[in-house]
Amino acid sequence: MGMQENKQAAQDAYAAFSGGDAEGAMRNIDDSIEWTVRGDNALTGTYNGKQAVGELWGKFMSKDFRTEPHDYIAEGDKVVVLTTVHLDGESIEDADVLTYNGAGKLVAFDTLADEAVPNRVFAK
Repeated sequence: MGMQENKQAAQDAYAAFSGGDAEGAMRNIDDSIEWTVRGDNALTGTYNGKQAVGELWGKFMSKDFRTEPHDYIAEGDKVVVLTTVHLDGESIEDADVLTYNGAGKLVAFDTLADEAVPNRVFAK
């Protein structure tokens, strides 16, 4: 798959997630996904596999989590998604870095953002 297909896959996944369609959001996630959560909080770490990612999403949703993507930048096997994240009544800007394999499946996800809000909301 090419960068335009990866960009479309990212757009489709964010739309599904925002619409409450977890199955649709996971459609193009590879079974070997590595999902990294940065910071110093109870969720910090790397989550491996779709089940672990689904459980992580449940923890986010328990804190009134919403994401509003506003820019998608595709280059090679990466799509960077700039978003406004709403978490427990606060908002932050972040950059999600999505890495796709040759078959167009998401194999890695990493978020770069100010970690103060998630560290406070998901305190250890």
